[in-house]
Amino acid sequence: PYIVMERIPGDTLYKRLADLPLPYEEAVGIGLKIATAVDDLHRQSVVHLDIKPSNIMFRPTGEAVLIDYGLSHHDHLPDLMQEEFRVPFGTAPYMAPEQLLGTRNDPRSDLFALGVLLYFFTTGERPFGESETLSGMRRRLWKDPVPPRRLRPDYPPWLQEIVLHCLEVQPAWRYPSARQLAFDLGNPDQVKMTARAERLKRDGLATVLRRRFNNELMASRSRPDIASHLAQVPIIAVAINLDDANEALNEALRTEAARIAKAVPGARLACVNVLKLARLTVDHALNEEGHNKHVGRLAELKNWARTLGLGDESFTVHVIEAFDPANAILEFASSNLVDHVLIGARENSFRKTVLGSVSAKVAAEAPCSVTVVRPTRRRAGQDGEGRP
Repeated sequence: PYIVMERIPGDTLYKRLADLPLPYEEAVGIGLKIATAVDDLHRQSVVHLDIKPSNIMFRPTGEAVLIDYGLSHHDHLPDLMQEEFRVPFGTAPYMAPEQLLGTRNDPRSDLFALGVLLYFFTTGERPFGESETLSGMRRRLWKDPVPPRRLRPDYPPWLQEIVLHCLEVQPAWRYPSARQLAFDLGNPDQVKMTARAERLKRDGLATVLRRRFNNELMASRSRPDIASHLAQVPIIAVAINLDDANEALNEALRTEAARIAKAVPGARLACVNVLKLARLTVDHALNEEGHNKHVGRLAELKNWARTLGLGDESFTVHVIEAFDPANAILEFASSNLVDHVLIGARENSFRKTVLGSVSAKVAAEAPCSVTVVRPTRRRAGQDGEGRP
C-alpha cells in the first residue's frame, strides 16, 4: 500500500527559536495562523495533542500546517494510546494539565499548548520550565506561570490577557475554541480585559495550596464530543445598519440576535457596522455635530448589543470603513472565521435582490451560513402592532 501526503517545502517553526523573543506583532501573526490551523483540525474531530514549534510548518502561501499526528486523538476512531495509558504522552513543556491526568479528547488541550508557544515566543522563556519528570510537570496543575509583564515591562496587557487565558489550569476557563482565540488575536482592540491583563506576579501561597490539595481538575474531566462542543461556542456576526431608520427591521434583527444568544449561551456576537465611504466626494470624519463618526458608531453598536442583556465578554463591536458594504461584511466573515451571519433586509428588497442588494450578495457568497431577517409585514388596515 501507498500513502500519498502533501509535500511542504521549507523548515519548521523550530528554526525560529534562535530569534526569540520575537517582536510582538510577528509573534501574534504566527499565533493567529496556528490558531486558524488548529480550528480547522478540530472541525475534523481531531485533537493534535503535540503542538510545538517542530510540528508547525508554513506553506509558501502563508498558511500554517500542523504535522506529526503520532499522538493525536480522533473522536470517531479507537484511541489505542488511551487504552494503554500509563504515563502521559506528549512534549513536556507544552502538555496541558488534563493530559497529565490521562485526558486525550479535549480540544482545549491544544489551546493550552498554543498559549505556551505564544508565551515562549514573546518572552524567550517557557512558562513551566523544561522539566520532563512527572513530578515536575504536575506542578502546572497548581502553580501558575510568571506573568509575561513581569518579564517584559513593555508587554501589551491585551496580549497577556490572551496568553494567560490560554494557560488556565481548568479547560473550562480557557478559550472555548481555537476560532474564538483566533478572533482575539486578529482583533486586539476588542480583547476583553480581566485581572489577567494586569497581573504582575504569581498567585499567592494560599491559592497555590488550595489548588494543590483540592484540585478541581480531578473532578471535571467529562466533555461532549468535539463537534458538539464547537457547536456550542460559535462566532455570530450581526450586520447592523445604523443609517437605516427602519425601526421594525432593527427590532426584528435585535429579536433574532437575542433568540440566538439565549439558545446558544456560549456564542460570541460580533456586531458589525459598515461606514460607507463615498467614491466621488471627499469623506469627512466628523458628523454634522462635529463628532467623530467612527467613535460614535462604536458607541451606538455597544448600546445596541447591551439591549440584548449580554455581558461585555460575550460581544465585540466593529466599524468597518468601506466603499462596498457587502464586500466588507464578506471579508470580515472570512478573515474572522465567522460561523454564522445575521443580516437584515427591508420589506421592499425584492427589486434590489434582483439587481444586487447587500443582504442578497452576503447570503450568496458568505463562507458560512446566513440568516436574512425581514420585519413583519403589516396588512392594510392594521395598526403599528399588527392589529386591525
